[in-house]
Amino acid sequence: MIGDLHCHTTLSDGSLGIEEVILQAKRMNLDYLAITDHDTLSSSNRAHILGERYGVNIIPAVELSAWDKTRNMKVHILCYAPQKPDRLEGLCLKSCSIRTECAKDMINKVMERYPIPQDAVRMYTKGSKSIFKQHIMRALCNYGYATELYGEINNKLFAYPNGECLVQREYPDVNFVLDLIHSSKGVAVLAHPYLFDNLELMDELIEKGKLDGIEVYHYSADSAQQAELLKKCAEHDLIATGGSDFHGLYNSEVTYIGSRFTDDANMHKLLDKIAENKQKSKKHSAEAQQNQ
Repeated sequence: MIGDLHCHTTLSDGSLGIEEVILQAKRMNLDYLAITDHDTLSSSNRAHILGERYGVNIIPAVELSAWDKTRNMKVHILCYAPQKPDRLEGLCLKSCSIRTECAKDMINKVMERYPIPQDAVRMYTKGSKSIFKQHIMRALCNYGYATELYGEINNKLFAYPNGECLVQREYPDVNFVLDLIHSSKGVAVLAHPYLFDNLELMDELIEKGKLDGIEVYHYSADSAQQAELLKKCAEHDLIATGGSDFHGLYNSEVTYIGSRFTDDANMHKLLDKIAENKQKSKKHSAEAQQNQ
């Protein structure tokens, strides 16, 4: 039993729709798939229906944007199977609003340098809950100012942290985000800790007991780094997850659905944790009804 627990669709910054992603998961013989679009759980209902149709088990999920205020750095948290997803709605709306406002400022900066119409970007955001840098770069490619999504022009405009058109604002505090995930009875996993250099934060969150798992198998970590993360998971009884971080056309690295995955043992640990959360949620609901 294996699962790709990190992929994106057109609801955020992926280029394939929900059905196309699930069909590809089926072709790759995956048992489980988690669609983790940025700051939205909108895929959940449709993904569940399509998963049943094509024989792929779907785990409702979302990749939440957060901020490490101590180190002034961004961080992503993967949330799996929240039993009370409505508790995350306000957070998702806030983060999507922050991202869209940043994108609007970036588009204005780009238009000062390259005379493209604003609608050139929006035509690529249909269905997405936000506007992403990839959408802007695709518009620049379409108008002939770049020949690739990731290359010299992208680095000049959007390279972190000094890109000429890069605009960033703080997302909600990571501790608040983790507390909200657990309030929603979801499973909280630190996404790709090497990608944003979140290692110090990771240790801090483990010490506080705020993480249920770490994304070990991700293209941003080499074999030695994965071994270190696995050791950390073993020492603290955390779930070691893996996923492709698939974005389709918008991938910055070569990665495809099923290229990295969560193994059988850790899938069982995740499913057990989800079952535990589900039981707790039912118990709390029953107690709340009795007290009314």
